[in-house]
Amino acid sequence: MLEIPESHTIAEQLKQTILGKVISGVNAAASPHGFAFYSGDPQMYPLLLCGKAIVDSKAYGGLIEVAIEDVRLLFGDGVVIKYIEAGCPVPKKHQLHIELDDSSSIVCTVQMYGGLWAYKEGEDDTFYHSVAKEKPSPLTVEFDRVYFEDLFSGCKQNMSLKAFLATEQRIPGLGNGVLQDILFNARLNPKTKLETLSNEDKDRLFDCVKQTIRNMTEKGGRDTEKDIFGNTGGYTTILSKKTLQDPCPVCGGTIIRKAYLGGNVYYCPVCQPV
Repeated sequence: MLEIPESHTIAEQLKQTILGKVISGVNAAASPHGFAFYSGDPQMYPLLLCGKAIVDSKAYGGLIEVAIEDVRLLFGDGVVIKYIEAGCPVPKKHQLHIELDDSSSIVCTVQMYGGLWAYKEGEDDTFYHSVAKEKPSPLTVEFDRVYFEDLFSGCKQNMSLKAFLATEQRIPGLGNGVLQDILFNARLNPKTKLETLSNEDKDRLFDCVKQTIRNMTEKGGRDTEKDIFGNTGGYTTILSKKTLQDPCPVCGGTIIRKAYLGGNVYYCPVCQPV
């Protein structure tokens, strides 16, 4: 799933790979998917996109926005984006296929759910996009200790750390995947309540949000996700489905996996006590 490290990595790869190319063909919703979301009628995408040049690619939270002259193409966090070189076969199943004027193409498939929105510039009404553009990213200097402290304002004190960090778009693009290593590095449990945090805990958590996400991004995303060329990210996850069978790298204990708030959480009960 696209989170901050992957969205920034892929946005930059798209910029380096397809910038300046002109869209020559579009096939949207070729393979029906109940949780693939489009702007209006996807059959109108060819009329909206064909003949236009790609001019930019940016990441906002866990979203990727591609500027195509006066049109914007927005990819949500469940979309897998692949670059197909000229002459290489295109996957038979896809939710969006964009052909380019050099015979290369971009193919998008949706995992569990995902948005592939195309719209005229200024017409976007996607809530997640608006919020992600308004709020500072942990990768920026605007996301500082004062801003982070303000995020606690208005939150119920019996809220868990997972709910605080990864829900309600408080930090767009910080999801359940990135969350695991942030909390491990901070030595905090995902179920820990806000009311139990000391100022020292908050300082440590802030530093780990900033440092962990930057490290993941600088290394091209996590090793649980793939880029547009099909390569896994260079950041080795500490806690994820890939490391569940490994002992805790600090104490050597057993890592716990539990379903919590709509997804699995991973933690070491010794290093991250509730």
